[in-house]
Amino acid sequence: MSFDLSARLAARRADNLYRQRPLLESPQGPQVVVDGQPLLAFCNNDYLGLANHPQVIEAWQAGASRWGVGGGASHLVIGHSGPHHALEEALAEFTGRPRALLFSNGYMANLGAVTALVGQGDTVLEDRLNHASLLDAGLLSGARFNRYLHNDAASLAKRLEKACGNTLVVTDGVFSMDGDVADLPSLAREAKAKGAWLMVDDAHGFGPLGAQGGGIAEHFGLSVDDVPVLVGTLGKAFGTSGAFVAGSQELIESLIQFARPYIYTTSQPPALACATLKSLELLRSEHWRREHLNTLIHQFRSGAEQIGLQLMDSFTPIQPIMIGDSGRALRLSAMLRERGLLVTAIRPPTVPAGSARLRVTLSAAHTEAQVQLLLSALDDCWRKLEPDHA
Repeated sequence: MSFDLSARLAARRADNLYRQRPLLESPQGPQVVVDGQPLLAFCNNDYLGLANHPQVIEAWQAGASRWGVGGGASHLVIGHSGPHHALEEALAEFTGRPRALLFSNGYMANLGAVTALVGQGDTVLEDRLNHASLLDAGLLSGARFNRYLHNDAASLAKRLEKACGNTLVVTDGVFSMDGDVADLPSLAREAKAKGAWLMVDDAHGFGPLGAQGGGIAEHFGLSVDDVPVLVGTLGKAFGTSGAFVAGSQELIESLIQFARPYIYTTSQPPALACATLKSLELLRSEHWRREHLNTLIHQFRSGAEQIGLQLMDSFTPIQPIMIGDSGRALRLSAMLRERGLLVTAIRPPTVPAGSARLRVTLSAAHTEAQVQLLLSALDDCWRKLEPDHA
């Protein structure tokens, strides 16, 4: 008996669900070269345009000259360098939390936090549309796992009634495939009423949301008491790489003791932390980036609605165009690419069956003229796209 991998791959191709990796041959930015083709990209998560910022690059270079290029060991052995510590202190201050803890990536941060906080005899309740890393973390924790209806505080309340042991409520801040925002005040109220903790993965909220870019917690004015576990990633609006968990002194000390993805991995390069310190400074000081981004979001939504495209309820840089059929989504993406525009088609299992979409993401590095180019191409391609006969 052997694994029949070829049949699985063939089935995925037949269902228009086969994934391929575009080869990026340029730095991140609006203008990229992918698979040898110059393209105007609307599909990365570099929301504030910091991934290729000269000052961030200089900070990385200076950090490498001072600290070398490798972390060398786990944080608990001898891999916790000065830049790591300085970045953790800066992120704690930025989020208004007593402490923050660096992780190598967002998947590890979510897995580490959930599995360190709940286990057998406990309960973890998650939004049905949470990111895969959060769902995996809940399943791997060993706790009683259940999902509530998307962004539905009443559905959460019903499940909280049946919870046992320590209870952790987990939600995305900004949902990565829909672009909508969690109703955090209502979720926090229900969690607190039952003595549960609320954990928010605000990977896509930090930077674009909040007066100072502090994400969904700042947007709603929620404290550490409302959101005891706040997770952020550094590879999106920060423009670098890694992740962090922010919260109380006791939370961070508990993660250092019990979060296996933190304990058993080498620290990120110290120079990367130097770069992120600079990007955090720019994120906080250059308010024009958020203001310009909001202008582009309004421009895109207004233009897309005039074309007749079906958008999601989102005021964030994530602006999905709902298509439904995976084949049609792929065709529309290909038509745009023929016109020099890169917009990725998102299909199941990343999104529910029948909800394939083009996921447009906007960046402060885009110009209004570039967004207009996208809208004009969408108008032309949408009229030429053959209807769905399914």
